[in-house]
Amino acid sequence: MTEPSPTPYRVLARKYRPTDFATLIGQEAMVRTLTNAIQTGRLAHAFVLTGVRGVGKTTTARIIARALNCVGPDGHGGPTIDPCGVCEHCKAIAEDRHVDILEMDAASRTGVNDIREIIEGVRYRPTSARFKVYIIDEVHMLSTQAFNALLKTLEEPPEHVKFVFATTEIRKIPVTVLSRCQRFDLRRVEMEVLAAHFAGIAEKEQAAIEPGALRLIARAADGSVRDGLSLLDQAISHGAGTVSEAQVRDMLGLADRARVFDLFERVMKGEIGPALDLLGEQYALGADPAVVLQDMLELTHWLTRLKITPDAADSSAASETERVKGGAMATALSMAQLTRAWQMLLKGLAETRSAPNPLQAAEMALVRLAYVSDLPSPAELVEQLRANPPSPAPRGPGGGGAPASGGGFTAAMAAPAPAGPSGGGGATALAAAAPMAQLPPMPATFAQVATLFSEKREGRVAVALKTQVHLVRFEPGRIEFRPGASAQSDLAPTVARLLGEWTGRRWTVTVNSVEPAEPTLAEQEALAETRRREDAASHPLVQAVLAAFPGATVEVVRDIAADEPEAGELAFDADQIAGEEEP
Repeated sequence: MTEPSPTPYRVLARKYRPTDFATLIGQEAMVRTLTNAIQTGRLAHAFVLTGVRGVGKTTTARIIARALNCVGPDGHGGPTIDPCGVCEHCKAIAEDRHVDILEMDAASRTGVNDIREIIEGVRYRPTSARFKVYIIDEVHMLSTQAFNALLKTLEEPPEHVKFVFATTEIRKIPVTVLSRCQRFDLRRVEMEVLAAHFAGIAEKEQAAIEPGALRLIARAADGSVRDGLSLLDQAISHGAGTVSEAQVRDMLGLADRARVFDLFERVMKGEIGPALDLLGEQYALGADPAVVLQDMLELTHWLTRLKITPDAADSSAASETERVKGGAMATALSMAQLTRAWQMLLKGLAETRSAPNPLQAAEMALVRLAYVSDLPSPAELVEQLRANPPSPAPRGPGGGGAPASGGGFTAAMAAPAPAGPSGGGGATALAAAAPMAQLPPMPATFAQVATLFSEKREGRVAVALKTQVHLVRFEPGRIEFRPGASAQSDLAPTVARLLGEWTGRRWTVTVNSVEPAEPTLAEQEALAETRRREDAASHPLVQAVLAAFPGATVEVVRDIAADEPEAGELAFDADQIAGEEEP
């Protein structure tokens, strides 16, 4: 006599699949809307369910089909939000054998011919159920022709037909289809809800699981109930019914949370040697370097939240380490350090995921972060420069106003930094040397700007500034002008870029063709020269000379140097007065 074959094992994701809205977790808003719609009889003819994988889209579609077709234990009930589970229709739908509930996977049946089969079947009334329900999973995979074929039927379906679509890519569904459906966005299930749900399932499975292990599984599930149940199934098998937090960490390849705090603290203190040792220990225990950096990113985000809203530490989801040690670290670190750590860890994580050797990439990310952890922010550098004004920079050999280096910051000599941050920090040495940097003087007038371009041998731009620029407004760091007809189109960005390089400060150069503008520098110089000649010609001594030489004119006016004739006298060269001599 042969022994009966044992009942095949059902994975937890199928065994504990919700069969009604009461067992569907984390979707209260959708359940409330459907409850009101069923109670008032305002049922849509098409629904679209969207959300990440594993939140219950297909499960919800089947529950909707049961709710619409349930007839109750006595066989005389109507649509209800609480399907009885014992009537013929509820049992047949739960066992996937109801002839009026048609489920199609659009990922494998994407063509217009598959949709034509649905359109042909829509004309016929249900065999036994109240409604014929078409469930199309991953509906965004349908072709454009298939969507177009479905549109008319979807807009005016028979009263006995309901459509339920499920998708993870709602943006790929045409707007013409979405406008004909009632949309429900299924949310990610919160970590606390998932952990409580998994704890109940573990109790039913007679498995002893530590609360810390359940939180790790809930966090790794990332809001997906199905993913979390698969991990819980794996954890129970891994621990043979008794699951500890350490076992789940080993299974998931996670670093110990307390060690992540220690690693982050060492890095932010610049102690790169001990930090690399900690990373190596975690790697030897099976932790993935990319996961370690991801944990450090989460820790950075948590510390930033604590710094902004200290009340976040009172959350029930926060562990004792996160509350106590996290609070102390959030107080010690500045917002600039935390935001800089976030950016560098995010870049390091991308490099680690794509690097041939993830451990080496993770180590280099920690090295970079340690060496800049105590660098002052730009605002702090400016304050240091204001508090400790630098000594004047040496002039170039030509005696010009530009620095000898030819522009930008004048290099400051500093003692060589120690080998690493743990020995005093190269970043600290760099920060100490920052106040020694010499900023070149800023041009105080627009004329000085044009002169600076001439000294830098930027002749084309210098000529344009003198002859094609009508100044509207000027202040150090900002220029507004109206360009002439023949000015080059890239004059403003070119001036801003070169001034920024030469002065070490940001310049904003904009074109303003609306407000009144001054004459160009060349026009101002010509006008000034004309006035000088007129003033010189009106001098009594010059008048006497011009009277003695009829037809003569004043061509050039020169200022008298201090070592030449006394003030108030005029000096003339033979070639300064031109004219015809009397016959």
